[in-house]
Amino acid sequence: MNEYITLKLTNTYTNDELYSAINILESSGIEVNIDTSAIELNFDSVNMKMLEKKQTNPIIEKTVQELYKIKTFVSANGRVVFKNYNKDVKVKNKKENNKKRLGFESFKKDYPTINNILNEEYVNKIISGDSLELLKKFPDNCIDVIITSPPYNFGIDYHNSIDTSLWTSYFDKLFLIFNECIRIIKSGGRIIVNIQPMFSDYIPSHHIISNYFIQSGMLWKGEIIWEKNNYNCKYCTWGSWKSPSSPYLKYSWEFIEVFCKNILKKEGNKANIDIDGEEFKKWVYAKWAIAPERKMKKYNHDAMFPEELVRRLVKLFSYKNDIILDPFNGVGTTTKIAYELGRKYIGIDISDEYCKTAIRRIEEIGNQL
Repeated sequence: MNEYITLKLTNTYTNDELYSAINILESSGIEVNIDTSAIELNFDSVNMKMLEKKQTNPIIEKTVQELYKIKTFVSANGRVVFKNYNKDVKVKNKKENNKKRLGFESFKKDYPTINNILNEEYVNKIISGDSLELLKKFPDNCIDVIITSPPYNFGIDYHNSIDTSLWTSYFDKLFLIFNECIRIIKSGGRIIVNIQPMFSDYIPSHHIISNYFIQSGMLWKGEIIWEKNNYNCKYCTWGSWKSPSSPYLKYSWEFIEVFCKNILKKEGNKANIDIDGEEFKKWVYAKWAIAPERKMKKYNHDAMFPEELVRRLVKLFSYKNDIILDPFNGVGTTTKIAYELGRKYIGIDISDEYCKTAIRRIEEIGNQL
């Protein structure tokens, strides 16, 4: 016998609708309890064919909609048997098991916990220069959140930099910069990296970069799938057409990896929280459908992430007045959104042209205020 499932509907119906629905529901195998605010339905198997024929009653219609949200299988007699797959599996001795596994404690490195103040000369600035050399000038533990998307190594035109290197050279240089990022991020701060792996080279850069941070002792907070809902060369790159020899897999998404230093919880003033309940509920579901940036020609940059992507990251992972850094700032999407949302910002890029554009985008916001 399956465990009974309870489904609750808000009672906003007339007495006639209720009386009509009770008979139908009970005949289909559902026990009904009603009070002034709720309709409670208890069941394990239901005659769905009967209910589907009676959907002229709004309560029956709503019940059918809710029942189909539950995973089911069909018994031999034609009745749909419902099983509550949505309930968490009960694990015995959960806390004790966590201690045995250690979880992130297995990889965690203890970094300094005292946070420091960054010299004001760097705050709310767009800086043209080499990130590696500039970050070395910052004190330990001085940045709240880093949000960035490093060069793809695809061969994209970034003006002053080469985007086609040996992968070993690419990662060597990138990890030197990330070493500095780890050093300057505050205890409890976050490093958030948007990555598009080079699938055509079969280089899983999202895994390589994640493994670097984990091996460096950072805490993996989570991964967000950025679903762009578009395909490059959707119908022209198949690999081994109609053959298992070497099919080419297609991807319409990128990855966003989130890491923390020392602890998973970031302390902050509750008055400086600006994410609302609906945003929070929507965004903690870690698959974000966001269209790619449409203004790349306007800003003369071939690889921008969209403003909405950064807006969600800033509001979900930082407080107002936090310092947000992007060491690969490009034309300044990170710094623009940080400024727009009341955060302090620092953007670094090796291209003077990109830095001028990033400054101009912030000035445009200032002129609108």
